[in-house]
Amino acid sequence: MFTAIFTAALERLGIETALFVDPRSDAWSALPATKSRLEPLRHAKDLPGMLRGRPPSRIVFQTLVPVEVIGELHAQGHTAVAFAHMPLYGRDPRPLVPYDLVVPVSRHVIASLSAAGIERVYPEPLYGIAQLERSGADAGPLRARSRYDWDRHKVRDRALGVLEPLWRRFLRERIFARRPGLTLGIVSRITPIKQFPLLFGRVAPVLARTPGVHLEIFGSGGYASVRDLTRALRPIRHRVRFWGHQRDVRAAYRSIDFLLTGLPEKEALGLNVIEAQACGTPVLAPDAPPFDETVVHGVSGLRYRDPREDGGAHFESTLELVLRGRFRFDAEATKVHLERFSEDAFVERVRALVRALGYVPASAGSTP
Repeated sequence: MFTAIFTAALERLGIETALFVDPRSDAWSALPATKSRLEPLRHAKDLPGMLRGRPPSRIVFQTLVPVEVIGELHAQGHTAVAFAHMPLYGRDPRPLVPYDLVVPVSRHVIASLSAAGIERVYPEPLYGIAQLERSGADAGPLRARSRYDWDRHKVRDRALGVLEPLWRRFLRERIFARRPGLTLGIVSRITPIKQFPLLFGRVAPVLARTPGVHLEIFGSGGYASVRDLTRALRPIRHRVRFWGHQRDVRAAYRSIDFLLTGLPEKEALGLNVIEAQACGTPVLAPDAPPFDETVVHGVSGLRYRDPREDGGAHFESTLELVLRGRFRFDAEATKVHLERFSEDAFVERVRALVRALGYVPASAGSTP
């Protein structure tokens, strides 16, 4: 998605772009239409050969490639730019060292790059934007789908992925309907970086002793991630429902009272946090980066102390505040807050970036 919106911004600036993509990926057909050329690239090591003889260009990497590839591109006169889509805390920074510039997607990521000693860092974050129409909308109500996102590289997952449609035939179809009380929700892929099992290991006991609070989970994940989350939710298992991945994310956001984020340090920004607020749904998030960039406390949501620090005590008091009706989502102030995550703001950030790379679009159809 980030590649698609970045390319669309370049198009608005009159910059022609070529996208090198894995020919085995079918994701591009589901993304917003682009005028960019799609050039198949099965292996990163083949890129220098494809560019040999072409004029020096700015090559922007959304995924990192081996250092040898960057060395060959430099020898050909190209500039190599890498996006840092994840904070570096706990990660090896060395793959980023050869790049001429590293572009972060949040101030949280900038701080992690600085802490890791990466020097050639673009000083402003290139915030993403909400893409609520990214895959179209399903007709009709939200329906339960698989909670699993099978990894086809694993024999176990391949086998379970084949068997799942068979056992799902015996399940009664579930259509979403709100339950009385307060509805908290997850609208996200269930991945290790979200740290949902660790979060609910601290806050599930709080939810268990707070009647009238329900949890709806819209998203899917790998077998281990779903298993670990299910275990962490045992104290409230009768108040939790899994709905699987939903294409109509706007309907998912609007079906809950508050979005729950995961834990903070491995999260780069959290586009689901931005999307929820754009749909008028407030957010409950730990009071730490990157959520201090995306959630305005008391306006677009509430931030609470990291439950690993106090066993969930502040989360519990925050929940009590909500249940007493002492929080009101401020739609007008949130609209102002979200302007920094708008498409127009993104285009202006891209304009500043390409100028920092020494390129000023002269006319439509130019190639950087």
